[in-house]
Amino acid sequence: MKFKGIIFDLDGTLVNSLEDIADAMNSVLLGLGYPTHDYETYQYFIGSGLRNLVSKSLPAAHNDDKQIDHCYQLMIEEYSTNCTCKTKPYEGITELLEHLISNNIKLSVFSNKSDALTKKITADLFPGCFEPIVGLTIEQLKKPNPSEAIEISKKLGLKTEEIIFVGDSGIDMQTANNANMHAVGVSWGYRPEEELFANGAKQILSSPLDLIQILQPDEVNTVAR
Repeated sequence: MKFKGIIFDLDGTLVNSLEDIADAMNSVLLGLGYPTHDYETYQYFIGSGLRNLVSKSLPAAHNDDKQIDHCYQLMIEEYSTNCTCKTKPYEGITELLEHLISNNIKLSVFSNKSDALTKKITADLFPGCFEPIVGLTIEQLKKPNPSEAIEISKKLGLKTEEIIFVGDSGIDMQTANNANMHAVGVSWGYRPEEELFANGAKQILSSPLDLIQILQPDEVNTVAR
């Protein structure tokens, strides 16, 4: 099977956005007089959408739906203004994308970040590289629900089995397998390799350019632990 398209997760896969996300949420927490969290803690809050991150960040005594909704709006306002202050592509990503585009590989982004922010960050940092760019619009459609990934495959004009899904979390690997796509994890993201393998990763990339090897026909081998 020759792969013809790639769907990338955004945070922890294409870009290191941890500090911008954490700084925005900590700003909200400080403003309300709540305890803040360090960057390492936020690694485990990222991946299921910003509303979920807000819920995990709030103290247990202030974690009702009304407060989550209020803090989510505050966080979005703060983060929208500062979402590319520290966020940068991981080393090797730009070179990888240049190679993929020159070889006519179709590229898309699918994130659990809100759709507007996903489009903004991707367009700012990778102009003209991805189409479509899909973020979260309806909570029920967020990963690991495969519906959006399957819809992306239709927009790309490809069968799902012709697509590699690249991500840094177990949720990404579940999404890939649920959509009948080739699940590839990355070692530089926010989650450990054990989580990726446990959720169905077929390979783990140690650097972005390793993905080129997987694109070669008849050379896709499952990586053993």
